[in-house]
Amino acid sequence: MVRHSELQRQVLSLYRQLMRASQGKPGFVSFVRSEFRRQAALSRLDVQRIHFLLRRGRRQLLQLQESSAQQLLHFGNPPQKVRIP
Repeated sequence: MVRHSELQRQVLSLYRQLMRASQGKPGFVSFVRSEFRRQAALSRLDVQRIHFLLRRGRRQLLQLQESSAQQLLHFGNPPQKVRIP
């Protein structure tokens, strides 16, 4: 049996909660899967980034658990500022 760190357990728990909450809401299951797959390449040593993503995921879970949820807010990278000389 594989022993996971506390941080890994938190990530797996969040994934399961998001998958349960997204059942019956079109498009949410694939969004959750794709987001977790996209972030899977993140280094285990990048603890600060993992904590940030956990907080973001928990906020999205709260949004998804609302009965009227139609979409999740995407907290992506901020738009790049363009400097005009």
